[in-house]
Amino acid sequence: MILEGIVTTVNSEGQVNIAPMGPLVESSMEAFVLRPFQTSQSFRNQQISGHGVLHVVDNVELLARAAIDCWDEPPQLEQHPSVDGQILVDCCRWYAFTVRQLDDSSERATIHCEVIEQGRKKDFWGFNRARHAVLEAAILATRVQLLPAEDILSQMQQLASPVEKTGGDAEHRAFAMLERYIDASLAPPE
Repeated sequence: MILEGIVTTVNSEGQVNIAPMGPLVESSMEAFVLRPFQTSQSFRNQQISGHGVLHVVDNVELLARAAIDCWDEPPQLEQHPSVDGQILVDCCRWYAFTVRQLDDSSERATIHCEVIEQGRKKDFWGFNRARHAVLEAAILATRVQLLPAEDILSQMQQLASPVEKTGGDAEHRAFAMLERYIDASLAPPE
């Protein structure tokens, strides 16, 4: 199964990269597989350090900001005590991992990760229809260069209804931010 989450990695200068990622996971969460594009900072960081932290979150605004790398203020992080990794303070669970195998023979690398430590910050609040819609919109935002514009715009139009009907302030803000990003990304150059 694919579990949508956020991965933090650190580059050689100690700068943290925060990226949404959907690893292939087993129910035991002892290991998982990441499939980042080789052009991504997450891939480069994992190539260098071989470590990272996967986070399960219920804050869709955090997911949306990570998807388009748009931060008013960076999210709070804390240093993992035993690996070179950063933990998002606003997460439900976290899984520190080490890379066991990295296959970069295709455009999307296949990275086999082993969980070396895990922790729990808070209970998972859950998702309503609006949160699911924002999650799907965030995924679309990461694919503006890969999918036809008309498909993205059509899907965004369908996703707007559940956000409008069931969302709170955070879901409305996150969806509006993603709409602006997608509209700007798909606009013809001036």
